[in-house]
Amino acid sequence: MTQQLIRPLQTSLLLASLALVLPLKAQDVAAWITTADHKTALAASAPARFIADDGTETQRILVDDTRRFQEIVGFGASLTDSSAWLIQHKLDPEQRDGLLKELFGRENGGLGLSFSRLTIGASDFSRHHYSLDDTPDGKPDPELAHFSIDENRGDVIPVARAMLAINPQLKIMASPWSAPGWMKDSNSLIQGTLLPKYYDAFSRYLLKYVDAYAAEGVPVFALTVQNEPDYEPKDYPGMRLNAPARARLISDHLGPMIAARGDGPLIFDWDHNWDKPEEPLGVLADAKANPYVAAVAWHCYGGDVAAQSPVHDAFPDKDAYMTECSGGDWEPVRSGGLPLQMKNIIIRSARHWARGALFWNLALDENNGPYAGGCDTCRGVVTIDSRTGTVTRTDEYYALAHASRFVRPGAHRIASSEAIGDLDNVAFRNADDGSLVLLVANSATQRRRFSVGHGERAFHYTLPARSVATFVWNPDAMQHD
Repeated sequence: MTQQLIRPLQTSLLLASLALVLPLKAQDVAAWITTADHKTALAASAPARFIADDGTETQRILVDDTRRFQEIVGFGASLTDSSAWLIQHKLDPEQRDGLLKELFGRENGGLGLSFSRLTIGASDFSRHHYSLDDTPDGKPDPELAHFSIDENRGDVIPVARAMLAINPQLKIMASPWSAPGWMKDSNSLIQGTLLPKYYDAFSRYLLKYVDAYAAEGVPVFALTVQNEPDYEPKDYPGMRLNAPARARLISDHLGPMIAARGDGPLIFDWDHNWDKPEEPLGVLADAKANPYVAAVAWHCYGGDVAAQSPVHDAFPDKDAYMTECSGGDWEPVRSGGLPLQMKNIIIRSARHWARGALFWNLALDENNGPYAGGCDTCRGVVTIDSRTGTVTRTDEYYALAHASRFVRPGAHRIASSEAIGDLDNVAFRNADDGSLVLLVANSATQRRRFSVGHGERAFHYTLPARSVATFVWNPDAMQHD
């Protein structure tokens, strides 16, 4: 049965990958299309052809690779406890190896995901609630004598190692949903805030996690000090930690500790929604905390992605990352579908300075779980049937695929025209071979014709209704044609 499950996937990926190696003329533009109904799914389409730009097309996207912006780290999703448990325990070894190679590898049309996120302790997408320093009697443990990552040894650690074995370039960040309960004024993983007297212990707790994972062969390149610090969930671990508190924690404790180590990890602030940019601005405006913060991390559940730009403009030496956005069964995600996910999380996030973009759960089961509180309508990048191991690919999978298969780590975003009606786009130049990649989302319920101009040439294309596309060409080859 395993071969029957995997063969259709391998066939479709192989057909898509062949388009990367079949000979194209120098002026050809390779194209891949996915429609919102997935009837066309990452399919190699007929190539476009560059011709002299006559400027006649009214819908025009102009690409200028002489103007370069942020360097790209990559695209991916979070390896939550639930995702890791499903991958490790609900797939047989052949299924697991096939899925991870598909997601993190580049051979045979793999997605080449190069960015991921781990949870430090439990999140809502764990099978039960825990921290990494739960004492037997609930009493304080400021020396962290009870610290342990044993909860993760059966699933998260082996799956993360396998991901890294497939893609050694993979960058992994990590975020806590709560400090251990004994560090908080609620004396619980649920709700409350971190007590100032435990700022030092919590900072050491985070770094013990980094060191423990490094010892297991899983390096963590960046931390946030709290997931969604402006929210106190009622039924899963969480912790409110406002800007002044985060500034003190970073400036007086975690930042100096990391500086003394000399080898990271980086600190990303905020890790929450677009609707409160004053929060990361408050931390970055703190003269003592600012030098220790490398980037601002954003989530998609409130506000608009454009909020990333004013924060970047105010502090241009700080990077931006999109670190969580879940697909699921709610509005506007339900009706917006694939074009919406591509538009907001991949295209517009990059246009507003994101160096990387993460969806939420890498994998969930047929019941949108397992979960322990929180969202019961969230969706993974893939759905794993816990009874059979059958894998279904979601909108988020295809949004990631259209970016990560073609935009490699080290690429730079380059200039391209603003959105034209229902057409959104972003462009990149790969560092290794100089190829240009243009991502386009058509959110309209009708097909859209447009042209893409680059230098003195242009190509014309018509996208199906509610679809996304990736276009790839090599301007260096065109110059020598």
